[in-house]
Amino acid sequence: MSFRGTRLQEMRLPLSVVWLLETLAESKGRQQLYEKQSPRMLDSLREMSLIESAESSNRIEGVTVEKKRLRPLVIGNTRPKDRSEEEIVGYGMALNWIHSDFQKIPVIPETCLRLHALAQGGTSGDAGKWKISQNDIIELFPDGRRQVRFRPLPPEKVTEAMAELCLAYRNAIDQLEVTPLLASACFVLDFLCIHPFRDGNGRLARLLTLLLSYHHGHHVGSYISLERIVEQTKEDYYEALRLSSLGWHDGRHDVLPWFTYMLSVWRRACREFEERAERQRPRRGAKTDLVEYALESMISPFGISDVERLCPNVSRDTIRLVMNRWRDQGRLEMLGKGRDARWRRK
Repeated sequence: MSFRGTRLQEMRLPLSVVWLLETLAESKGRQQLYEKQSPRMLDSLREMSLIESAESSNRIEGVTVEKKRLRPLVIGNTRPKDRSEEEIVGYGMALNWIHSDFQKIPVIPETCLRLHALAQGGTSGDAGKWKISQNDIIELFPDGRRQVRFRPLPPEKVTEAMAELCLAYRNAIDQLEVTPLLASACFVLDFLCIHPFRDGNGRLARLLTLLLSYHHGHHVGSYISLERIVEQTKEDYYEALRLSSLGWHDGRHDVLPWFTYMLSVWRRACREFEERAERQRPRRGAKTDLVEYALESMISPFGISDVERLCPNVSRDTIRLVMNRWRDQGRLEMLGKGRDARWRRK
């Protein structure tokens, strides 16, 4: 429903959302610098993220295991001993598939089915199969009352709806009609409103968020668990989903609350990544290397402030020192004079 018509193409984003998008674009560039400069130092972050993601995403669904069993189940080859552990292992396998092969994983219904089969541990009877009965979202009140909070699509419409959703998303991306992160957020929102599986829809939504982030160059989910951040902001998650699903069946819903929430998750993950990576980064010569790689990546012409944005915690004096050395070596040319001078690579 989010992709029908021209609502996304004509959507006017608030300045706060535009600012978040610009911040994420800058974080994306800094992340690439860290990866280029010292990829080995990020191995521990990858392992921690994998474990935290498997734990948090399942814990949101009420699935828990002993702490001491988490790492062997997700990273090692420990055999699961019960249904909860099977789901932890399965989610870890789904994460590994995305982390290692995201470039080859297309946004098609079959991908959703395979991810569901993996995340469910592959042992339940309907793992990797669309639902065959209605699964309303029920709200429980303290006094024991129950109320239907949201009624997803009926089973007979799921196959067609998932095919349309995947096609509409790919078309929006291919035609450059919609900001990629907005298209990603809308895809996940529509997926949750369709609710195509009997169980495990929340897990799948988080896996799809990771996959789509990867597709658009945002690899922060490899180092920081997006699932943990969602768990820590669970109330905001459900409130944003509630607000953006109102009127969804009629196409009258507002995607902005959900999109804003998703941007805040990505931004928090980027900030955590930079803080952790900075603490683990080698000290000697690291800042000079970071500036040099930034200069190699910069699109000419550029200013010192552009380099500063890509080099967190590097002083302007250090940046200027490296740039002046490159100029003396004939690798940079200064265009104009003063604070607003532009530079270009030769």
